[in-house]
Amino acid sequence: MSTTEPDNVRPLRRHPAEALADAWTADALMATDFPDPRWAVPGILAEGVNVLAGPPKVGKSWMSLGLALAVASGGRAFDMVDVEPGPVLYLALEDTPRRLKTRMGKLLGDEPAPRNLSLATSCPTLPAGGDEAIAAWLDQNPDARMVVLDVFAKMRGTPPAGMSAYDADYAAIGRAKQLADRYGVAFVLVHHVRKMGSEDFLETVSGSNGIAGAADATLVLRRGRNKADGVLQVTGRDIDEAEYALAFHPNSGAWQLLEGPATDHTLHDTRATILRHVRESPGDGPTAIARATGIELSSVKQACRRMAGDGQLNATSSGKYFPIDGDTDPTTEVSPLSPCHQTSLDLHE
Repeated sequence: MSTTEPDNVRPLRRHPAEALADAWTADALMATDFPDPRWAVPGILAEGVNVLAGPPKVGKSWMSLGLALAVASGGRAFDMVDVEPGPVLYLALEDTPRRLKTRMGKLLGDEPAPRNLSLATSCPTLPAGGDEAIAAWLDQNPDARMVVLDVFAKMRGTPPAGMSAYDADYAAIGRAKQLADRYGVAFVLVHHVRKMGSEDFLETVSGSNGIAGAADATLVLRRGRNKADGVLQVTGRDIDEAEYALAFHPNSGAWQLLEGPATDHTLHDTRATILRHVRESPGDGPTAIARATGIELSSVKQACRRMAGDGQLNATSSGKYFPIDGDTDPTTEVSPLSPCHQTSLDLHE
């Protein structure tokens, strides 16, 4: 994208190597006005490569198609966020045209289908000409705002022999990033997460760290509990790290953003699940609780700390948790975090 540069300030060529021909001096860089990032969905999806990851059947395709329709028509993303209209390319590489029509009809309801949305159910991989095909579409649609690859695994191609997993993942994302950066468009790469959970949601993205490392932003959709049907965790170079609670409406296939912190919609049922487990397995720590319940480890740790502070659990100094109406481990000191500390000690005197 073009920049506005003062006439008397130019990048300094410090080295004859061609690779450094566009090097900047610090004062030249600070004196240059750059345009703000172009947002497909303000605050959530910006220009560049955005990896949208989640477990199978969680609703990633419903979400990405809903976003494509919203941006193409200039409606509201997640039924809450106003978006500017612009052409969108949606590659639904795991769908048939019939299934895609059915899904789109469900999402649209009585609304007309936007002319600005181009859909395809097949495309060459990026190394085999897919990048050129997407570039040709972007050339024909200079006002394009978003490109969706659903799923990215169908577009990445076979990595070169002998290349490490990290380098292969980084290079695969890099091909999409070259297009995103050249045209200033938000690319959404729909991807999967690992079966094993992690305290850091970035580490749940399937593949090596090269995927999250090369992407401009990573969004992880996980199943929610209680009022929320999903929680979208977001972080990126131009995006503040955030967590959003979402509700899924099966009748329309639409994801809706819920107001307030995600914990307002998820923590209540998380506590109930943890309490049921601790009653069945007293003395378990957060890792064991997370593994048994399927709740994210970070959520378990947060909930257990709050439950101990609220008098819903007994906590030991070694990080074990017991129900209030049960015995704690007699070999382990009970933490003052629990308001039932004195009562628990009396039980063992």
